[in-house]
Amino acid sequence: MASADVEKLTKLQSAVAALGQISESEKSGFINLVSRYLSGEAQHIEWSKINTPTDEVVVPYDSVAPPPEDPAEIKELLDKLVVLKLNGGLGTTMGCTGPKSVIEVRNGLTFLDLIVQQIENLNSKYGCKVPLVLMNSFNTHDDTIKIVEKYTNSNVEIHTFNQSQYPRLVVEDYMPLPSKGHTGKDGWYPPGHGDVFPALKNSGKLDLFLSQGKEYVFVANSDNLGAIVDLKILHHLIQKKNEYCMEVTPKTLADVKGGTLISYEGKVQLLEIAQVPDQHVNEFKSIEKFKIFNTNNLWVNLNAIKRLVEADALKMEIIPNPKEVDGIKVLQLETAAGAAIRFFDNAIGINVPRSRFLPVKATSDLLLVQSDLYTLEDGFVIRNKARANPANPSIELGPEFKKVGDFLKRFKSIPSIVELDSLKVSGDVWFGAGVTVKGKVTSTAKAGTKLEIPDGAVIENKGINGPEDI
Repeated sequence: MASADVEKLTKLQSAVAALGQISESEKSGFINLVSRYLSGEAQHIEWSKINTPTDEVVVPYDSVAPPPEDPAEIKELLDKLVVLKLNGGLGTTMGCTGPKSVIEVRNGLTFLDLIVQQIENLNSKYGCKVPLVLMNSFNTHDDTIKIVEKYTNSNVEIHTFNQSQYPRLVVEDYMPLPSKGHTGKDGWYPPGHGDVFPALKNSGKLDLFLSQGKEYVFVANSDNLGAIVDLKILHHLIQKKNEYCMEVTPKTLADVKGGTLISYEGKVQLLEIAQVPDQHVNEFKSIEKFKIFNTNNLWVNLNAIKRLVEADALKMEIIPNPKEVDGIKVLQLETAAGAAIRFFDNAIGINVPRSRFLPVKATSDLLLVQSDLYTLEDGFVIRNKARANPANPSIELGPEFKKVGDFLKRFKSIPSIVELDSLKVSGDVWFGAGVTVKGKVTSTAKAGTKLEIPDGAVIENKGINGPEDI
């Protein structure tokens, strides 16, 4: 490390030591991250050494043996499992306040309601005690604590813990933003979901679950409706003693930026677009060479997490995320949980069906899951068998639909989309009740005019620009 950087770090250390809002483990974790960043230890990928993983490393889902059928054996499997949902994100991009997991997905039920229902069903069916753990951030913690009270009488033990809270770094002088008077929430940031491993250990939850005989944690984003407990995967990992498993699924053109698994110097590891040299970016995005991407559904052995966190061995690639707060340029250093794969023994990917990846990132995704393309059974979102095409339709909604409240107002009811290939809506468009869209449909309201699609309209392979086109 250059002497100027050593000086920066020393100054930063004393400034961070004076911050009263965070714990000693958070302070040392943060300094550790900054010091790794300054020493430029980023792993350099040599493109020529990248190999496509074999079926031993990225296992095809269909080749995985079915789980036992005996309910007593299934109970024994499930008693080794903890389900952890990443619950640090806010619903702000969709115009909602509070944690994203409390957005209503379908039939008035939120992401969290569905997750609790799913685990409740497992626990009741097999007489097991799978706990649900929510990793919150300081942004979602207070609200989540209030929200989970409503599940007090459910058949699920719910645990919460907070991921680390780190100070944003002022780019100009490498000092923490909170020590410059920004003491509110905007002075801090949660350092990405790679923090799940140390935060689980620091919270005391890791040791608690180990003492209860738990062996694996299934980690997933709370907004991925496809991330349900899979007995086949759990059984496989226990049989084969895999310490880490990443669920991957075949890439489509919509997923070109997603991280992929590669074999590199004898290890399986995650390759993210940010690590790719400029001249290879198009190759990375192609579906020919890199056919799979990371769903962020991860299964990890709890003993292995303990071993690696205690040895401070999880040195994942650092993702620098520049931001601006009140005109001050700041830096957030983050890590991703998927990048930890290369530190675990006997780590694998499993190439799962696309149905295990159903994230809701925008109202266009909400339209899909609220439509007749899916039904809801016991908290599980099940795809309609009447749709022949295995891919979901592509949906683009204009900015008028961006916020959930506006989206709901503009659809009197969600249209039927079982036979839809693509829908693109722009401008001031309003949908009546019982509308059906099929094939390729675009609907564009001319500037300054309101376009209303009447109740019961059936629109197939059409561009609608005014009432005369319906």
